[in-house]
Amino acid sequence: MAGHELSQERKGDALKRKLRRFLGPWGVFFEGFMRHPVMVGSIIPSSGFTIRKMLAPVDWDECKLFVEYGPGVGTFCKPVLERLRRDGTLLVIDTNPEFITYLQRTIHDSRFIAVLGSAEDVEEIIRAHGHDYADYVLSGLPFSTLPEGVAPRIAEATYRVVRPGGAFLSYQFSNVARNYTARHFQRVEDGFELLNILPCRLCWGWKEAEG
Repeated sequence: MAGHELSQERKGDALKRKLRRFLGPWGVFFEGFMRHPVMVGSIIPSSGFTIRKMLAPVDWDECKLFVEYGPGVGTFCKPVLERLRRDGTLLVIDTNPEFITYLQRTIHDSRFIAVLGSAEDVEEIIRAHGHDYADYVLSGLPFSTLPEGVAPRIAEATYRVVRPGGAFLSYQFSNVARNYTARHFQRVEDGFELLNILPCRLCWGWKEAEG
């Protein structure tokens, strides 16, 4: 009986691997959502329309460190790397080890760093990689469903880590991330992207430049 169960389990694992290869990043993303729905927040990646609109205000010539929370399967990573200066760095942080492993396996760029960890620890993480601040921080985290106390701690840490003149970029299905952003950042701009599943709210929180 035990041997039969082991055989069935192996067959199930093999089927999962074949399905994952067939679906590619969508399969990895869907599996990540099923395992950690509270942390992933969406069943499919963001649309190209959302990506372009979200990244449009970034001054890429002045961006040395771009940080992303919850990169998933890298929906934003490749567009960011296409725009990022040659001596810049894209550092992504995710609590899901499957996503981090997938990104490390599929993105081959010397400017790319994937870290398994929490966005709450962003200050310590970027210092560990030789940076004092981030120029921009992007988040697709579902602030409305994060465990109690986590969202405000992430918002506070993000404000501290963004350089003056930089910004915190977020996209979500509700206004929760926007509300946390407004508690700390001096100038907040809002946007909306209908061509996304589901339509999502965009927000850019700008930190005032010194002087």
